[in-house]
Amino acid sequence: MITLPFAYLIDWGWLRIGPPYVYINIDPVIFRLGPLSVHWYGLMYVVAILIGLRIAQGYAKRKGINEDMVYRVLWWAIAAGLIGGRLYFVIQQPNLVSYYLANPIHIIATWEGGMAFFGAIFLTIATLFWRARVERINPLVLLDAGAIFAAAGQIFGRIGNLINGDIIGYPSTLPWSTVYQNPNSWAWLNPATRNVPVQPAAAYELLTNIVLLALILYLSRRITRPGLLILVYLYGYAISQFLLFYTRANDIVPFLGLNWGLKQAQWTSIVLLIVLLPITYFVLRYSKPVPSGEVAATYGIPQKPKKPLETKTLDGQIVAVIDEQPKKEEEKQPNEAEEKDERPEEEKEQPKEEAEKKVL
Repeated sequence: MITLPFAYLIDWGWLRIGPPYVYINIDPVIFRLGPLSVHWYGLMYVVAILIGLRIAQGYAKRKGINEDMVYRVLWWAIAAGLIGGRLYFVIQQPNLVSYYLANPIHIIATWEGGMAFFGAIFLTIATLFWRARVERINPLVLLDAGAIFAAAGQIFGRIGNLINGDIIGYPSTLPWSTVYQNPNSWAWLNPATRNVPVQPAAAYELLTNIVLLALILYLSRRITRPGLLILVYLYGYAISQFLLFYTRANDIVPFLGLNWGLKQAQWTSIVLLIVLLPITYFVLRYSKPVPSGEVAATYGIPQKPKKPLETKTLDGQIVAVIDEQPKKEEEKQPNEAEEKDERPEEEKEQPKEEAEKKVL
């Protein structure tokens, strides 16, 4: 009997593809400088922001949102996403009081792991509504741009999850199951998932994000009604999370006394889908397609009146320039070249011709 030597289809050291499984051997830390550690996950956040911004900027420019406005909104959105994602993760933890509230430093300790993207979505949406009001643009147009940014950025976030091993599926014997072999990966924190093939839940989410981004980019060129892209993103994300969490080995939790064998993200997905129904009705009813030739970002949004620009002429008069049409604000001063009547008051009452005869 002849036996063939076992060989991987791909063997790059840090990544080996079976048969029968996919083996990942990557240290989540890129390098260390004393107490400072640079993580792949953090790097993927930076890449996600840069790529998401690049893709969303093209849409924003077509809709009349200039580059300065995009950057003013961006920093607020990033802060809201980080704060919202972290806080939503923290409030879901069973040791919220004993660990996080008792030691508040752990609330901001993102290096310990833990971000819930639903929280990032909720706080960022509220922030974009506020910034749209400040910038005097249609909030639905800004939210549509935000949907493109989020869908693109999430792809790279999922790559970070794959490297980290922090999204773990149930043990599985499927040929594409993932085995984490690096002892520093998050999968090794649980002895039950060390060198054990599990469902590649992070890879499933990565593929879902790619499909969702492709759909949103396709629609962005074909629809003119503001608000539809953010609805597509929210529906797509909620439905995909509800389904994909059946493969993730997260804790099952009750909600409002209901114990349906669901995880926290699945309950959040259900609530979001219910809330989206009336929101969809209002968007479809009140958000009208933008006519051709109009600027989508400012169409139907009252703008600040243009402030006159004041300037001084050579003779000291103040001129207000509005739409390039000068308008003098001060009363006209007498010109020295004009004829002045300097006669005594009693002579001014007589006709000018009679006064001249008297002088003769």
